[in-house]
Amino acid sequence: MIKITADSTCDLSQAILETFNIDLVPLHIAVNGNDYRDGVDISPSDIVNFVENENKICQTAAVNAFEYQRLFSKLASEFEAVIHINIGSQFSSCHQNAKIAAQSFNNVYVVDSQNLSTGHGHVVYEAALLTKQGLAAPEICQRLEELIPKVDASFVIDELEYLRKGGRCSGLEAFGAKLLRINPCIEVLEGRMVVGKKYRGSFERSLKLYIKDRLTDKDNIDYSRIFITHCMCSDEIIELVKNEIASYANFEEVIVTEAGCTITSHCGPNTLGILYKLKDKKQK
Repeated sequence: MIKITADSTCDLSQAILETFNIDLVPLHIAVNGNDYRDGVDISPSDIVNFVENENKICQTAAVNAFEYQRLFSKLASEFEAVIHINIGSQFSSCHQNAKIAAQSFNNVYVVDSQNLSTGHGHVVYEAALLTKQGLAAPEICQRLEELIPKVDASFVIDELEYLRKGGRCSGLEAFGAKLLRINPCIEVLEGRMVVGKKYRGSFERSLKLYIKDRLTDKDNIDYSRIFITHCMCSDEIIELVKNEIASYANFEEVIVTEAGCTITSHCGPNTLGILYKLKDKKQK
């Protein structure tokens, strides 16, 4: 039997984790010198409260090699193999630390998702499905490597204040975006985050334009699965997004998940992305 594990940044729902018996390793959230574990003793709503009501800065920190080694030591003796899937190595040192820890075991495999949130989650979900097919660990890892460049991950941010507080954009940029009602689209390309289109108007209008841009005039979308991943968006927003997706595409699975503490600490509430797979590798 093969065990799938992942960093908490994959943003998969508890139902999916339980269905496939996936274990998560929590990243750390530092808040004014206090250390918390993502999804264990801090939640996205806690982060929003810290930032907006207590004027505190929340920063993410990687899982260290010792923590990975402790996990692998427990699981390597219980399972035929362990496949651990990390948040992208360009975003965190988690992958490097996991690889260091895995050197002590001959049945632990470490995969760099080159993505975040449910872009990372697609790879974890696929790994879990492949284990159900009875494939050997090396073949599963090979198939995951083939999948990774085909994951299309992006999201729209309602405001830039959290990015500003995290040092990822200037105060002038944040102020200008708010003044002009600009909602930027952030895309993951070749393992890095880049700014895509900038939408103007309300968050709802921006989401409609964003979904149209992502799902139309493309002939290489894999319609087997799409994630709608959000940070503290209203039920009305989620329903709007579902309807917009349905107007352009017929996905076999539409899975709604909530973003964890890592995305929340960097992007804040009212962040939403649609994340799916492509049939072919992305074009540069």
